[in-house]
Amino acid sequence: MTDSLTAEASGPSIPPDIKCAQDYERLAPRFLRTPFFEYIAGGSAEGVTTAANRRELGAWTVCPRVLAEVAHGHTRLMLGGDEHLHPILLAPVAHQKLAHPQGELESARAAAATRTCMVVSTLSNYTLEDIAGAGGTGHWFQLYAQPDRAATADLIRRAQAAGYRAIVLTVDAPVQVPSLDAQRAGFQMPAACTTPNLAGYGPVPAHDLARGESRVLHGYMRRAATWRDLEWLRAETPLPLWVKGVLHVDDARALRDAGIAGIVVSNHGGRGLDGAPASLAMLPEVRAAVGDDYPVLFDSGIRSGMDVFKALALGADAVLIGRLQVYALAVAGALGVAHVVTFLREELEICMALSGCATLADIRRATLHR
Repeated sequence: MTDSLTAEASGPSIPPDIKCAQDYERLAPRFLRTPFFEYIAGGSAEGVTTAANRRELGAWTVCPRVLAEVAHGHTRLMLGGDEHLHPILLAPVAHQKLAHPQGELESARAAAATRTCMVVSTLSNYTLEDIAGAGGTGHWFQLYAQPDRAATADLIRRAQAAGYRAIVLTVDAPVQVPSLDAQRAGFQMPAACTTPNLAGYGPVPAHDLARGESRVLHGYMRRAATWRDLEWLRAETPLPLWVKGVLHVDDARALRDAGIAGIVVSNHGGRGLDGAPASLAMLPEVRAAVGDDYPVLFDSGIRSGMDVFKALALGADAVLIGRLQVYALAVAGALGVAHVVTFLREELEICMALSGCATLADIRRATLHR
């Protein structure tokens, strides 16, 4: 055992029984301590929404097409003004030291090897500067708005200086607790999983609750981002500002009309409101609400290239992978993360070839059945 956080050493080789992207999820419990696996795998509360994400993806089928000319095909797309080789991004997953001692540094190396955009979490276990220096270009920075606006502004300034290409504000989990399964397994965040991006900003100011005030409504939500903060953030940075955690069509329209560069249809992988609809269930409605040309990304439940295809067919321009990224990180470090991205891309290409889709634009016109 090479590190106190891991259940089994993460080796430099890929286990021979990895035959598809989802196999990393199957093997991950061998490489993660049980409480850590339960924390990563679980959503919030009973995990109703986490399970719904997977059910919804499985509810759709893709109708094959024959005799199509796809030999000239590709998976390239333009996103945020940059060309991407494929429509798979690494989601902003916090505390990656739970899976590997080098955490986000390994994920960044994998992103560089596969020319993948990595969205780096505010709550990463290495600084945003160190992650940017570990490899890859064109990464985005995921932002949690801080109680002190000066700290938020400094995070944005640092991201710009480090070469990040966009800011992604997460808005859907101002109140978050581990799943009941993780709590029952005894999960506690290890001391090694610090948040160095926030180290220089001091402690969160305490707010003493008056008698009868709510710990949630008058405590946590006092620090949550609002539409006023969004307006301030847009003026604070020249980088494209995306908003992650959108499910309601009215919110999607309002964000588009407010000049937000793009949105991520997401329920935080089920880590927000337990009982929220599956992200995929809301994706077609959101796409219809914002129009065909507005940038829309998707996450929550992706486990295969077929899942990527379905999300693109139902309205997404690209997808983000979270848990699958961390499972691969736990099993084989940077090599595993690069491998899972490669798997997903090839699985996506197989779906494209057999459904007559030469490009990602063709996927939007593919025939899905529920």
